[in-house]
Amino acid sequence: MINKVKDLRTFVRGRVLLPGDDGFDQARRPWNLAVEQTVPAVVEAADAADVAAVVRFARVREMAVSAQPNGHGATTDLDGAILLRTRRLDSLRIDPAARRASVGAGVSSGSLQAAAAPHGLTGLPGSSPVVSVTGVALGGGLSWFGRKYGWVADSVTAFDIVDAEGRQRRLTADTDPDLFWAMRGGGGSFAIVTALELSLHRAPHLYGGRILWPAKHAPDVMDAYRQITATAPDDLTLWLDLLHFPGSDPMIAVDAAYLGQAATARGLLSPLDRLPHPLADSRRTMTVAELGTITAEPTDPGAGSSRAELLTELDDTAAKTLLADPIAPLMSVQVRHLGGAFTRPSDSPHGPLTEPYALYLFGVPADPATAEAVIARQRALADALPVSGRKPFTFLSPGETPADAFPPAALHRLRDLERRHNPRITFRANFPIRG
Repeated sequence: MINKVKDLRTFVRGRVLLPGDDGFDQARRPWNLAVEQTVPAVVEAADAADVAAVVRFARVREMAVSAQPNGHGATTDLDGAILLRTRRLDSLRIDPAARRASVGAGVSSGSLQAAAAPHGLTGLPGSSPVVSVTGVALGGGLSWFGRKYGWVADSVTAFDIVDAEGRQRRLTADTDPDLFWAMRGGGGSFAIVTALELSLHRAPHLYGGRILWPAKHAPDVMDAYRQITATAPDDLTLWLDLLHFPGSDPMIAVDAAYLGQAATARGLLSPLDRLPHPLADSRRTMTVAELGTITAEPTDPGAGSSRAELLTELDDTAAKTLLADPIAPLMSVQVRHLGGAFTRPSDSPHGPLTEPYALYLFGVPADPATAEAVIARQRALADALPVSGRKPFTFLSPGETPADAFPPAALHRLRDLERRHNPRITFRANFPIRG
């Protein structure tokens, strides 16, 4: 395999790292350190022309390419693929009048938010500011503001891509409606994105933060969470978090983000203020660039094991099940309120989400025994709760497939499109459409 890539440096301007080179292990390292990526080469593309050159190089040598800006979406199934880092494709332009952004493949969600905020605009960010906008959009994308504006992918208006023949193309709903449909949430099996264009949304006011209590108050917090989400307007998003960090006592939190004035938000959240005094309360008026501070997720790589589900309801039985036993060895159990725009028509592979809540289960596999215990606890909770069996594509875990995310008709269409646009599996996605 090394012989196939030894002359790769002559084809690109960006840095090429081969096994044995200083920095190779660091360059191939994924965000989730529990995943081991074995590859024959890592290319840090300097620009879109480099991406096209790598694809042509791989095509001639009957190799595959796996694109990752910074390691999110890693997979153990690279099977000799060239790992293509696109973090240096970091161009970012905001058109405030058109409410539109042009975003390079390496641009993070936090960078987009920082650029949009001074104009009173926002993208559709999730909980972490360090994930790439492109990666989130290719997976569909669940955002803080999804209840108001739907999937992240719904806001994408154009892609700049490199196709399986190594050609650079501009892709829109007019130039190729089928491929455009597939890439707005169908993953990275069809082309490599070098940049995308997406609509921004008005956000002149934002109020949000985290309220944290000891776990002994969990039943009351759960009741208040269910009460608020039962009637919440689309501008308000709440996430419930059961937390148990190493060395600390179990806790429960509610994370909130409201696209509007603080006074209105406080009124909507008033059931939380009638609960026992919290350990901490970070709610305040903030900018959309500060959304990442609400959950304060790690911004450095680490090992993790996750599982996601969609809940068909959060009734008394489901609520009691979630609180019946300690979550250990899990570190967090998160319930995200969906509904709103997620339930409405979407011209994307996912289509509408009719389930009202998403469940995200996370633990750290510190050693083999803990890893098994984490998976067992995740399975036990999922089996005991009213889950639909469907999962957001962006939340798939190792061992799961696109069949767990997409409706059968959409999956059939995606597979047909991949056969047409990626016939030789030149592009190796973390969750391949054809398995």
